[in-house]
Amino acid sequence: MKPHHSFFCPKILPVTFILLLSFFGESLAENHENFLKCLSLQSDTISKVIYTQNNSSYSSVLESSIQNLVYSAPTKPKPLFIITPFHVSEIQATVKCSKKYGQQIRVRSGGHDHDALSSVSYVPFIIVDLINFSEVSVDAEEKTAWVQSGATVGQLNYRIAEKSQNLLAFPVGTCPTVGVGGHLSGGGFGPLLRKYGGAADHVVDAHMIDVKGRFLNRESMGEDLFWAIRGGGGASFGIIVSWKINLVAVPSTVTVFAIPRTLEQNATKLLNKWQYIADRVHEDLFISPILFRMNSTMVSIFTSLFLGGIDRLLPLMQESFPELGLTKQDCKEMSFIESVVYLDGFAIRESANVDVLLSRNFPKTSFKGKADYLTEPIPEEAFQGIYDIFFEEDEKTIGLLQFFPSGGKMSEISESEIPYPHRAGNIYTLLYFVDWGQDTTNEAFQRHDNMIKKLFNYTTPYVTKNPRSAYINYRDLDIGTNNNEGPISVEEASVWGKKYFKNNFYRLVHVKTMVDPDNFFRNEQSIPPFRLVKDEL
Repeated sequence: MKPHHSFFCPKILPVTFILLLSFFGESLAENHENFLKCLSLQSDTISKVIYTQNNSSYSSVLESSIQNLVYSAPTKPKPLFIITPFHVSEIQATVKCSKKYGQQIRVRSGGHDHDALSSVSYVPFIIVDLINFSEVSVDAEEKTAWVQSGATVGQLNYRIAEKSQNLLAFPVGTCPTVGVGGHLSGGGFGPLLRKYGGAADHVVDAHMIDVKGRFLNRESMGEDLFWAIRGGGGASFGIIVSWKINLVAVPSTVTVFAIPRTLEQNATKLLNKWQYIADRVHEDLFISPILFRMNSTMVSIFTSLFLGGIDRLLPLMQESFPELGLTKQDCKEMSFIESVVYLDGFAIRESANVDVLLSRNFPKTSFKGKADYLTEPIPEEAFQGIYDIFFEEDEKTIGLLQFFPSGGKMSEISESEIPYPHRAGNIYTLLYFVDWGQDTTNEAFQRHDNMIKKLFNYTTPYVTKNPRSAYINYRDLDIGTNNNEGPISVEEASVWGKKYFKNNFYRLVHVKTMVDPDNFFRNEQSIPPFRLVKDEL
């Protein structure tokens, strides 16, 4: 509907805008100044860890942990301030003053959120970057560790191996720069999931700052909130600063292999057979195919970790997956920590130096990811349609599918034990990933986004339904978002929430209502409280 002329005058509009901008500009500047004054009154040390947009280090601090270059583009919204605390008191001050002066907080540990919710918001915001909260304290005798949220998965894996003579580990992923805070609060899993379950299954305590600025542990936060932060996305409930975890045993020697097979080498038949044995093989055996295009063919690399030696692995493979034709020469024996390096993709696969796990400085690229869960195999003939989509794209496009097996311990844990619900009945997780290097243009994003959506749409008949399940650590705003500027409907949020959490979503809403009824900790996919929709209920 066109505006009525008596209320809309084009000649007056510019003057009105100037007056409004002037008014709000002064108000915002005053608000920001008061916010900074509040921080200084709350904390004597916080002035040393605040980066304003005028600070010469602002850009480098902002970009240091944005892993997806799409969200480093100049056109993306930037935070008003970045705070990199060293002390809990500085986080408490930030929460109290942000609440008082209406600053939305985004919390960042490793910056791997696929849609960069830890670094970007379309309403005014600040970032609390936990990069200085990176301590890992291992008690090998008790088989426990305290790890701060800003530590990386690589640092955690390294320190556990270092303190335990390579006899203990933790069931996290292998990507070394992923932040522990995000990984654990979303559930987290890696190549030990069939033996031990997910990462969040082994969290036994946590320290966090709640909406009132209080420092809480498991006892003081209560079991409901402790349940929620282990897989329900911690950013909805407060700022989790550290986690106590139970460590798990690994043998002194493990075995790995990575066997490539092209279409001409029966890759399709091998993938099809893998679907029928992936979740049923011995729990010590993890086999994860990676499918991608190479020139004029498709390649599936069957990567594997076995918790034991070659002599024990070969009979198990002959019994369960003889079609792969595994030989002794295909296998490598090593320590578990060396296997973490080996399994973490091609860039560092041949590195013998596990010190690489301590680095945060890996090349960053533009990428997009999605995830699905499958309870039945994809029909063998349907793989051709997947290949066709890959062949439609430019050869330089780095797209891949990773097939991540389930079963074992994952199937034994109740789907309501923690918020991460994808347990019994799932045979594997299908991870979609496309990477387009350093190009941050919208044109490049659209082209590659279209490719991954084609793959995602194509697999619709073969994945879980009602709802189509998703994994919060493979963040996907395409499945639904909240209204980040106004009231959030629980019914609307359930569209994406039940995909991540199934019926655990409603318990998460209950916890949110108890601990953060005014919805201070919020983002495009944060858990909403019931109170905001009381009229609907």
